[in-house]
Amino acid sequence: MLQPLPIPAQATASDRSGGVRPTPWWLDVMLVLFVGAIAFGVARAAARWSAPLSPNVRIDTSISLLPLYAGLSTLRMAVAYVVSLVFSLVYARAAAASKTAERIMLPVLDILQSIPILSFMPGVVLALAAAFPGRTVGLELAAIILIFTSQAWNLAFSFHQSLATIPRELSEAADVYRLGIWRRFTRLELPFGAIALIQNSMMSWAGGWFFLMASEQFVLGANNLRLPGLGSYLAAAADARDTRAIVWGIVALVTVIVALDQVLWRPLVAWSDKFKFEQSGGDASESWMLDLLRNSSLVAWLRDHTVVPIERSLDRPREPRIAERASRVVPRWLRVLLGMFAGLAAAALVIWGGLAAFHAVSVLSGKTWWTIFVATLATFGRTLAALIIATAWTVPFGVAVGMSPTWSRRLQPVVQVIASIPATALFSVLLLILLELPGGLNIAAIALMVLGTQWYILFNVIAGAMAIPSDLKEAAGMYGLSGWRRWKVLIIPAIFPYLVTGLITATGGAWNASIVSEYVIFAGHKISTTGLGALIAEAADAQNFSLLLASTLVMAAVVILGNRLVWRKLYRIAESRYRLE
Repeated sequence: MLQPLPIPAQATASDRSGGVRPTPWWLDVMLVLFVGAIAFGVARAAARWSAPLSPNVRIDTSISLLPLYAGLSTLRMAVAYVVSLVFSLVYARAAAASKTAERIMLPVLDILQSIPILSFMPGVVLALAAAFPGRTVGLELAAIILIFTSQAWNLAFSFHQSLATIPRELSEAADVYRLGIWRRFTRLELPFGAIALIQNSMMSWAGGWFFLMASEQFVLGANNLRLPGLGSYLAAAADARDTRAIVWGIVALVTVIVALDQVLWRPLVAWSDKFKFEQSGGDASESWMLDLLRNSSLVAWLRDHTVVPIERSLDRPREPRIAERASRVVPRWLRVLLGMFAGLAAAALVIWGGLAAFHAVSVLSGKTWWTIFVATLATFGRTLAALIIATAWTVPFGVAVGMSPTWSRRLQPVVQVIASIPATALFSVLLLILLELPGGLNIAAIALMVLGTQWYILFNVIAGAMAIPSDLKEAAGMYGLSGWRRWKVLIIPAIFPYLVTGLITATGGAWNASIVSEYVIFAGHKISTTGLGALIAEAADAQNFSLLLASTLVMAAVVILGNRLVWRKLYRIAESRYRLE
């Protein structure tokens, strides 16, 4: 019988193996200095946020400023990631709580994923700039929100997929032990989804770097509002055709990515090995940083005196008493009334928004709608081609990396670096080559869409391959499974839920990437091809809000329709047929 997922041990300093040599004291001192430096940098960045807003900021491309720009961009990414993670955990947990909530919340998530960043960026920037007049904090919040939109959706889909595929015996065991909401979340749901969450977190960071150039510079009328950071640095270097600055900017970006991999992601990947659903032990991932933290006397003291007491306090079974107290304070009839009122308010808001949107697009002629239809077909073809190309190489490569701790340790940092380099920063170089090929911008657009979306599939496939229990791999070896039969019996069923999640997020990402791939400014000239992304970009440039709204709604409708007709059905198959039981 399969055992429940391992629960993180609340170890004390005395629990550590005596055979492990403790960390030298000077490494603990360096750890304290490192944390202090981060706290100082955050405080300095917070002071910048409250500074007066300066229109038409000039980004200095001096190499000496790159450490400052790298720190500011990393802080924005970190804040956006924390918000994305909290949102994803809460949203996915609420959607999985009931089928009724799931039927409403998953389509909403599809809609949010499919709305292009260019369509709502001006509104977000104007709203936050007006909320904090004359202060930089409004632009900082706008940048964080825009980065959030490139990080959150795949995390939410991933965690919901994990919740939907929890083995029934583990859910039944949680019911038998009467675990409340909090203990069930920390003892079952979060551990089961940890591997996929960590892999998608790395994908979220890569997606955040991809959209960093767009999120750190805003053009509003005559004002060119920029925030100092790596994204705006690379954009300024590209505008100035400063190859030296572009190279140094990419070097700084790669340095940040490698440093984060070594001190954050690699330790998390090695730590998540304990959450594999298996009986026999397999090859474990390694991390020098995780070993240092595990053997650190300072970290052990902090864990014993802060983390462990907080965990014990939160683990106390107080949820029934809270629920009972809430039911006495708020009568059931009042809760039902409040729920009905909230539902009516939401329905009224949807109706009002629908009528306003209909009024805005009703001015468009039949010829314009035909143009939108043709453009949609063209972008659909490019999106389909990009997904086929991306899937063809990411599935075998991701399985090879995920099933081998050695190759995972060697190649994952390389994959993160390549995935995190903004393709938009290199697109001008790619265009010099691709525009000379047959097909011109059509081929270039597909290439950029592949560059922007293949990582969603790859990181999810790696997560699925890493989550395959070692006892299943050993059983496949004992039965002599190899070649296609091994893929059919073991690998494809094991990675199928993760692959579907990757394809869902990659589809939305491909449609969004069409905006920057079908309409480009190169050598001072605008180059475009027939497509819905080009139509949205042209409408935004011309401030044709009716066409912009119509094109955005069509793109959202196509993504949602594809999810409902194709990906959601595959999602149900993954839930019912390809879960570990």
